[in-house]
Amino acid sequence: MIFELEQRERAEALFEGWQETIIWSCLQGVMGKIYADDPDNPASAMALLGDFCFLAGKPDRELVLYEPGQERRDLRIMIPKGRDWAELIEECYGEKARKFTRYAIKKEPEVFDREMLQAVVDGLPDGYALKMMDEALFRRCREIPWCCDLVSQYEDYDMYQKLGLGTVILRDGEPVSGASSYSSYLGGIEIEIDTREDHRRKGLASICGAKLILACLERGWYPSWDAHNPGSVALAEKLGYHLDHEYTAYEVIR
Repeated sequence: MIFELEQRERAEALFEGWQETIIWSCLQGVMGKIYADDPDNPASAMALLGDFCFLAGKPDRELVLYEPGQERRDLRIMIPKGRDWAELIEECYGEKARKFTRYAIKKEPEVFDREMLQAVVDGLPDGYALKMMDEALFRRCREIPWCCDLVSQYEDYDMYQKLGLGTVILRDGEPVSGASSYSSYLGGIEIEIDTREDHRRKGLASICGAKLILACLERGWYPSWDAHNPGSVALAEKLGYHLDHEYTAYEVIR
């Protein structure tokens, strides 16, 4: 039987040393949820937020297969803590689990060069407008498939205004690139960046990212970055981050 933990701190030891802000969000009760094999003394736990599922502790088949009804998704990114969890994911899902590599980026609060970041922002091409995410843009981004993840983890704009932060580049009044908080934790956000396909390779993602980092620093928040692919690593490094390590993840079709 699987339980949603009300006292989330009981799973902290299972995730110890895992420098992922999505896990922190779940443990802190800011966003997401923690599920476990036992409500009082868990040996296995899952941190679940949006598309992401982190598995820790003793490998547990029931937990790997568990999908809360209210959290149902057709595709889930599952990240195992250790080879035993990875093998269990492969055993449970077979061809429905596509193994791939993600890239952890170092968390270095003092690394950012504000003048360099501002110079990137100042390079906005003619014909584009850069705005901070407001309620109208929040609602518009929710309606557009390519950029809905900029705001999708927030129940409403009030929640986003309190916990999130974002910036959007517009062309003819429509979003074409954006950087925003995929999720929030105490003291920072996890960055999500995307650009509409017909406006890529113009430096727009860099500009949005630089603006968002500067806005976070002004608030005293840390702008955490975790990369889905080498292109995301390159963009992060351009903005001042450094690669920490590669890790294994699975895209699982439910």
